[in-house]
Amino acid sequence: MRVFKIITIAFVLASSMFMPAVQAEGQKNPTIEKTVFLTGAAGFIGSNFLKYMFDRYPNYRFLVLDSLTYAGNMENIPEHIRLSPRFEFFYGSVTNYKLVDLLMSQSHYVVHLAAESHVTRSISDDTTFFETDVIGTRVMMTALVKYAKTVERYIHISTSEVCGTAEYQPMDEEHPINPRSPYAAAKAGADRLVYAYWCTYDIPAVIFRPFNNYGPQQHLEKCIPKFIYNGLNGRPLTVHGDGAQVRDWVHTFDVSRALDLALHHKEFEKIKNQVLHIGSGVPVSILDIAKLVANHLHLPEDVITFIGDRPGQVACHISSTQKAKELLGWEARISFEEGLQNVIEWYKANQSRLDRMESLMYVPIYTNENDLELH
Repeated sequence: MRVFKIITIAFVLASSMFMPAVQAEGQKNPTIEKTVFLTGAAGFIGSNFLKYMFDRYPNYRFLVLDSLTYAGNMENIPEHIRLSPRFEFFYGSVTNYKLVDLLMSQSHYVVHLAAESHVTRSISDDTTFFETDVIGTRVMMTALVKYAKTVERYIHISTSEVCGTAEYQPMDEEHPINPRSPYAAAKAGADRLVYAYWCTYDIPAVIFRPFNNYGPQQHLEKCIPKFIYNGLNGRPLTVHGDGAQVRDWVHTFDVSRALDLALHHKEFEKIKNQVLHIGSGVPVSILDIAKLVANHLHLPEDVITFIGDRPGQVACHISSTQKAKELLGWEARISFEEGLQNVIEWYKANQSRLDRMESLMYVPIYTNENDLELH
C-alpha cells in the first residue's frame, strides 16, 4: 500500500508538516525546468489549477502549501500528482513566515490562492478572514521582497468582490474599490497590500480579480454546488431575496488558462504590476441559475424557494473583458450552459464526497429582515 511519509520540519512551527510524494515504482525523476509554489492548492481553484499545470508542464515541480481547513481536501489532488516526485505538499498556514520563506526561496513562479472565501461565513465570523487573507498576504509579500531576484513571476488571486456592486457596466480595472462584506473587505486589504508592495519594492507581481468561479470540486457552501446537491437529493433550491442578483460566471478551467498565460507571458513587463479582471462578460442571475439547475435535473420550477436576502448583497457584477484580451490574449471559452452541465455531471459522479461535507453547507446568519436563517 502506498502511503505518504510525513516529516516535521524542525525549524518551522510544530503544526507545519512536509509531505514529499512517494515515487511510484519505475518512475524516473524528470529534469526540472521551473519550480512553482502554490498556496491553497488543496482548495477549489487551486486544485483545478494544479491539475491543469501539472499535466501541461511535465518538467515543472510543484510545491503546495495548504492548511487544509474545511474547504481544503487532499482528495481534490489526484493520486498521480500526489505520488509524483514533482509534487511536494506542505501542511501549514500562509501566516507562518519561516515556512513561506522556505518555499519562496526555492521557487521561480508563485501563485497565491490561499484565502478564506465564503461571503456568508465572513458575516457569521470574520476573524480568520483577516488573519489568512490580509496577514497571510503580508507574509507572502515580505518573502517575495526577499527573493525578488529569483522569483520571476508572482500572481496574487484577489476577487471581483472587492469592487462591490457595479457603479457602471462592464466593470473594468479602474472600477472603485467598494467591498460590501467582511470577506470582500479582507480581500480588498490584501489586494491593496500587493499594490502597495509593488509601488514600494517593484516586485514582479500581477493581481488577478476573477469574477464568480464555478467548476468541479467547489465546496457545497457556494451557490451552484448547493443548488445541484439539493436538487440531486430532492430538496428545495433556496434563493436569497428575489434572486435578481446578477453575476458574471467564469469556469475554473478558463481561469486556469488565464493564469497559465500570465505565468508564461513572453513580454512579462507588459503585465507586470497590472490588475486584470477575469470574467466572461455574460450576466446570469441567481434565479436563472436555479431554474437551469432544476431543468437539467428534470425538477419542477416550484422546487425553487425564496429566503431572506443576505446582508451586504452585491446586486450586479459584470466583468469587462477588454484588458485581459489585450494583455493576455485571453477570453472565456466555456459557455455557462456547457460549464453548468459539466459541473452537474461531476457532482452526480461524486455524491459520496459531497455527503461528507454536507454538515458545512449552511451558515446561520441574521438577514436584512433580522431573521435568523441558514444560508
